[in-house]
Amino acid sequence: MKFERSRSVCMLLATAALAGGLSACVPLVMGGAAVGTLVAVDRRTSGTQLEDEGIEFRAANRLHGLYGDRAHVNVTSWNRQVLLTGEVPTQEDRQKAEQTLREVENVRSIVNDLVVAPPSSLSQRSNDTLITGKVKASFVDAKDLVSAAFKVVTERGVVYLMGRVTQREATRATEIARGVSGVTKVVRVFEIISEEELRRNFANPQPAPVTRDPDRTP
Repeated sequence: MKFERSRSVCMLLATAALAGGLSACVPLVMGGAAVGTLVAVDRRTSGTQLEDEGIEFRAANRLHGLYGDRAHVNVTSWNRQVLLTGEVPTQEDRQKAEQTLREVENVRSIVNDLVVAPPSSLSQRSNDTLITGKVKASFVDAKDLVSAAFKVVTERGVVYLMGRVTQREATRATEIARGVSGVTKVVRVFEIISEEELRRNFANPQPAPVTRDPDRTP
C-alpha cells in the first residue's frame, strides 16, 4: 500500500515537472484541459473539454500578440470559465488582458487574478509546478474525492482550485491543499452543485452558476 502511494506521487510529480519544462519555453502558458481517459470521469462533457482547449489556445495566441515577452500570463479554462494568473507590467495591461479574453469565442466568465509585477523567475515557476503536482497527488490519495473533478493551478505559491463540485468536496479539497508544503494560500474558483445534481448529472454535466470564493487564509 505504501509503495502504491509513493508511486502515484512520483508519477504525478514527474508529469508536472515535464509540463513545467515545456511551458518554460513560452511566455504565455495554457492551463490545458484533460483529455484521453479522463473524458470518461471528467465532469465536463467531451465537447466542453474541447472548447476549453480551444479557448486556451486562442487566448494564449492573442495575449502573446498583445504582450510578446513583456508579460507572463497563464490562461486556464474550465467549463468555459477562464482564470488569468501571472504578472503584467501595468494596471492598464491587466485590464486589457481581461478585455481581450472577453472577445474570445465560448468564454462564459473570467476571473482575473493577474498582478502588476515583474515576471516571476524560472525557479519560482518550477516550484509552482512542484506544488501543483503535490496537490494533485494528495487529491488522488484522498479516498473521499474524485481527483479528476478538480483543476489545480499554482502561481507564486498561491493554489487556485477549479471544478464543478459539491460544497463538501470544495471544503475537503481546500483543507487538503492548505496542508501541502509550500502553499501560501488557497483561492477557490468553483461551480458549486448539490449532491443530488452530482448524482443526476455526473455523466452529462451542464453549466452551473459560477461562484468565486477566495480563501485568503494560508
